[in-house]
Amino acid sequence: MGSKYTKRYTEEFKRDAIALVDSSGKTVTAVARELGISSESLRGWYCKAKADRGEDQGGELTSAGREELRRLRRENREQQQTIGILEKATAFFVKENDR
Repeated sequence: MGSKYTKRYTEEFKRDAIALVDSSGKTVTAVARELGISSESLRGWYCKAKADRGEDQGGELTSAGREELRRLRRENREQQQTIGILEKATAFFVKENDR
């Protein structure tokens, strides 16, 4: 859903760019400049890859962790909706029972 000017890169390209940063000893900015891509894009890919490999100790979630968090948030939202419905039903039946 990005802008029509947003470039899309293949997973293979991203992997190769990350490998180039790892193997060349150059900075992310230098490699991005050589490849003609945004340094922020490459930095994001690189940080995500490090987190997925378990190398990042900065609190970045792995892909599996992000997916689990998404699943748990969805489940929590559904349970909150169920609780709300049950509370309304309970209030309704208490009111009906008092008549």
